[in-house]
Amino acid sequence: MISGKFSSESLSTKLPSSVKYSVKEQNTGKRFITRLPLLHKNQNLVGFTNSTTVYQPYMRKRVGRSVNILSSEVKAKHFEQRVTEFFNANSSCKFRFFMTWISPLESFGDRELFSMESLFKEHPNGCLIMVSDSLDSKNGEQILAPFSDKGFKVTTISPDFNYLFNDTPAKDWYNQLMQGNVHPGEVSLGQNLSNLLRLGLLYRFGGIYLDTDVLVLKSFRNLRNVIGAQTIDLETGKWSRLNNAVLIFDEGHPLLYKFIQEFALTFDGNKWGHNGPYLVSRVVSRVSGRPGYNFTVMPPTAFYPVDWSRIRSFFQGPNGLSHSKWLLAKLRQIQSQSFTVHLWNKQSRGFTVEKGSIIQHIMISSCVFCNSSTITVG
Repeated sequence: MISGKFSSESLSTKLPSSVKYSVKEQNTGKRFITRLPLLHKNQNLVGFTNSTTVYQPYMRKRVGRSVNILSSEVKAKHFEQRVTEFFNANSSCKFRFFMTWISPLESFGDRELFSMESLFKEHPNGCLIMVSDSLDSKNGEQILAPFSDKGFKVTTISPDFNYLFNDTPAKDWYNQLMQGNVHPGEVSLGQNLSNLLRLGLLYRFGGIYLDTDVLVLKSFRNLRNVIGAQTIDLETGKWSRLNNAVLIFDEGHPLLYKFIQEFALTFDGNKWGHNGPYLVSRVVSRVSGRPGYNFTVMPPTAFYPVDWSRIRSFFQGPNGLSHSKWLLAKLRQIQSQSFTVHLWNKQSRGFTVEKGSIIQHIMISSCVFCNSSTITVG
């Protein structure tokens, strides 16, 4: 039975009656047997332990809230070599994927595993590097072993921040952070480092970055140098905010450099999103139309077909005829127009995957550790 509980946080925002949701219930007589409940174990995507070495002036005051974000030197110093060897050994891979995980191992749960399933469902010939210190361990290897056993190309590698940020404006910022001269602010430092880490990975190697709460619905084969809009201005039809949960860029792309530069120059640890979605929005608004840049801004339907304030509707099953019709229409829309669905982390934590919901349909169609003859819901 699909019953994935998320966190106790709930959304008070109610959808207007004109936007009522979701799919006509289909009793297929199949039982869904993939890891459930979806998105349950990870109680805090950016919740960390306190063993960082950054204890200097600013951080020393916040030792109790400091985070384990810095990988061991022994593992990290081989980062470039390990990445290169992985890609060379899997030269037939048509797609290079990166995900990052800077949280403790025990926080890596069903949400993240199913995100990986959906990735490989649509890109069975892809390569995935999970950049993580906690997963780069024997226990981490065991967690991801089912993917390797099934023939998927996946590995875990501890990040080397010095290597990734070398010859970029972030190098000095990172050194200042390590010396305790950067105030981390109230927003999780791990979250902000994740925003920077994804940029360094794509700048060095090129490829596709995905957050671990992104479900992949179709192949990225025709996408290159792409970033997605989260919202649009209804009056102008132009994007009003971008997001960095999905990034597809060539190695050394100048827009990535601008993102990294903006991070180093304008870092503010007290404003949520300032160093992430708002950062990419600021930079793109400045460079759009300038010569030397070649990228595409995809509409919200491409990667973010549901806003964070309405993500609950994707977890709810049909409730009446009109609701069922809306659900079916919305499901068909995202199946035809969307490459991914972003689950908005804490906003969906604690929700139940209800029978007949959009998420339930996605789970059934996207699982790789399932037997279609035994998949049932009920």
